[in-house]
Amino acid sequence: MRKITAILLFLAAAMTVSAQNLKSGGRLRPEQAIMDIRHYTVALDVNPDNKSISGYTEIRLNLSEPSPVILLDLWQGMKVSGTWINGKSAAFVHGKDDLLRIHPSAILPAGAVKVKVTYGGIPAEAVRPPWTGGFQWDKDSQGNPWISITCQGEGAKIYFPCKDHPSDEPNEGAEMIITVPKGLTVAAPGLLQKSVTKKDKTTWYWKTNYTISNYCILFNIGKYKVARRMYTTINGNQVPMEYYVLEENAGKAEKLLDLFEQSCRILEKYFGEYPWVKERIAASETPHLGMEHQTNIAYGNKYRYEKLGNAEFDWLLHHEFGHEWWANKVTNRDWGHMWIQEGICTYGDALATRDLAGEDAYLKRMAQSSFSFQHRYPIVRGDEVDSDSAYQGDIYGKGAFFMHTLRFVMGDEKFFPALKKLATDPAYVYDNTVVTSDVESLFSKANGKSLDPLFRLFLYSTDKLEIKFRQTGADTWWVSLQNLDMTLPLEIKTEEGIRTVQVNKKGIRVTSKTMPEADPRVFYLKKVMYE
Repeated sequence: MRKITAILLFLAAAMTVSAQNLKSGGRLRPEQAIMDIRHYTVALDVNPDNKSISGYTEIRLNLSEPSPVILLDLWQGMKVSGTWINGKSAAFVHGKDDLLRIHPSAILPAGAVKVKVTYGGIPAEAVRPPWTGGFQWDKDSQGNPWISITCQGEGAKIYFPCKDHPSDEPNEGAEMIITVPKGLTVAAPGLLQKSVTKKDKTTWYWKTNYTISNYCILFNIGKYKVARRMYTTINGNQVPMEYYVLEENAGKAEKLLDLFEQSCRILEKYFGEYPWVKERIAASETPHLGMEHQTNIAYGNKYRYEKLGNAEFDWLLHHEFGHEWWANKVTNRDWGHMWIQEGICTYGDALATRDLAGEDAYLKRMAQSSFSFQHRYPIVRGDEVDSDSAYQGDIYGKGAFFMHTLRFVMGDEKFFPALKKLATDPAYVYDNTVVTSDVESLFSKANGKSLDPLFRLFLYSTDKLEIKFRQTGADTWWVSLQNLDMTLPLEIKTEEGIRTVQVNKKGIRVTSKTMPEADPRVFYLKKVMYE
């Protein structure tokens, strides 16, 4: 018996490891490229005692051409018990490649298809949530189950069958029907439709009608209380604001909602109205640090507030909430362009510093951040890139710093309206995913001349802007750009102070009795050479 137990434990550990090696996105398989996901329904019974789930997922999709197979992603650790296509039982193969192949009795014509999969098992546990995701089976200080899911890198295939690619979100939203032991609360995307208690279990029915990334289709479970208030958006719409807080921390909820409102005011100022006004603004307290789950962000910063100017501020709450615009509303079509979500969201953190502590504090923050980048890989490493290849630290800070550079190059009167347009124009939001070339085209148009060389230098390479000073006389210098073929504004500090000049490869003459300093307030990632 001991030997059998040891073998079972080894197999369980091996399955968990394989789950943590999952990647999202990458090159679309032809069988999935013809699928347009319309809606997910995920219905699961969650058993905290044995850390298992069981139930079904229904998927509505459209095929653009006939197909002999429906190909879905699902981690091999889940055991599939049955599959149906348009209500008819279908054969399936669930392989070690984490793919579920469902074979109808005849070739499916182009058009609408409804797929149902029943399955269950012990989902992989998160090793380092939220970065290495999975299920997190925790307990609060009172011993109550406290459960969360994170799967941005792995994809939702870690626990339900789906098309795991950022280019295809369910255009008609998702429903979650989650059953838990009585006394626990489930928080999920969208709006709560109802909860039904039978004997010792309660089923929670959640629904969102918005487009949503599959890694945001998940739930948190806990002994929660709900703090609520109404929030009036920048456009005058009334939206419920909710915080699912552990009962033991209920006294801290109102203060957090105050900071929630503060962040929403700042983010709406720069990025437009809160994106999900027909549903809600919400956060759930989680045992991990945090995540950007749509209409229900995960918050686990333990109420560690800081001071920005005279205001209290929660950086984690603000950052994850910023993702409601950058990731959830404006979504990269491919993980290779993940900087759009992470970098611009991080720039939103800097804008909070600007609003609460002033322009000088903002400039200091950006200057200090410029020393922290690794420059090991380009921010954009190509198309058809999986989540592991795309994810690196520089997509956050260096992506944000690039927006800082764009602001200086374009000027506030062009930059800020363009930034808001990216977050509000129908061409770039909700169903319409984006890549870097879309962002470049928008900002170039707003600028009145192409910014493509700037995007190429700072996003597609690890190079810095090279600025050269050549002394041509006792108090004259020739300053030029070495590796960028466009004209840029450049601040130069001399004994007379700071002035802005327009510089290109050809160069210009600068007069200074002392050695001039390029870009003293740090708007560029640069290498300065003197000759």
